[in-house]
Amino acid sequence: MSSRSPSDQIRFVQLTPPGLGCSIAVGKGLIDTVPGSFRGVQLMVDDIEVAYNHLRDRGVDVSDVQDFPWGRFVFFSDPGGNGWAVQQLPRRP
Repeated sequence: MSSRSPSDQIRFVQLTPPGLGCSIAVGKGLIDTVPGSFRGVQLMVDDIEVAYNHLRDRGVDVSDVQDFPWGRFVFFSDPGGNGWAVQQLPRRP
């Protein structure tokens, strides 16, 4: 994780899981939306139970694990009111 503040109008934190080349950046001045209006971001995990416990143990108000034919999910909102989904894909036969 790294935090940057290149100007008074832009401040962000970049999250990059170890060993991956894909990042998520959150902060001020990155996109032109009202705080709390960002919805539907999905993060993929290998084990939804591990992700659920990790979030819950850190005080995140996370939903119970929900099972759907297209995967297992937990949902939460960040302090800015933005909505997040964490998904584990179904196992392939």
